[in-house]
Amino acid sequence: MSHKAPGEDIHATPASAVASSRLGALAVGEKPTGQALWAAVGKSRGVAESLTPGVGFLSVYTITANVLLSVAAPVVLAVVFIVLRVAMKSPVAPAIAGLLGITASASVALLSGRAEDNFLLGFGVNGLWIAALIISLVARRPLTGVLFSLLQGVSLWRDIPAIMHVSVLTTVMWVGIFGLRLGIQLPLYFSGEVGALALAKLVLGIPLYAAGLWFTWLLFRPVLGASKVTAG
Repeated sequence: MSHKAPGEDIHATPASAVASSRLGALAVGEKPTGQALWAAVGKSRGVAESLTPGVGFLSVYTITANVLLSVAAPVVLAVVFIVLRVAMKSPVAPAIAGLLGITASASVALLSGRAEDNFLLGFGVNGLWIAALIISLVARRPLTGVLFSLLQGVSLWRDIPAIMHVSVLTTVMWVGIFGLRLGIQLPLYFSGEVGALALAKLVLGIPLYAAGLWFTWLLFRPVLGASKVTAG
């Protein structure tokens, strides 16, 4: 019978969750590849499910300028993705989560009667990420370092200067990424530029996220040796 140290299962659970997520496709010690990055953003299905609802909103709004039709289009497309997943016997949880988010955003816009309010919840999500990242920096537990430790199984990563430095640097970078989204989208929201706002959300969505993952991966790769020494 094996005996596990106290707290081992507690650590293993989040580590397993991170490893089994899309981030698990990124092996920090390996040379960054387009294939691994493609897997991390969800491959063709993940990209399609992320971008298509936004494209649907932008297309319908550009043609009709009708709030109801514009916010209904992403909801319909999200339902289609769920049906496709069921037909292909694929996990439906990601698509259902997407539908819930899209429906919530559509509800806000319908209640206010303003198409631009379809993006309000997204602003809130970006703001929460910024808050979480800043809090992690203040607590000296940079969020990217936490994720790195879970993926690599390094419990004492904060005692390694190289890893801590990269963790702070990349966490600040992600604050900048989420801040850039808000910095561009909020002025468009307040000026009522719905089409430009929808387009900005698309451009600053998956493409910017993928670029952030790529640079994070590049920066963490050189410190893998130090993490292996500690883990060993």
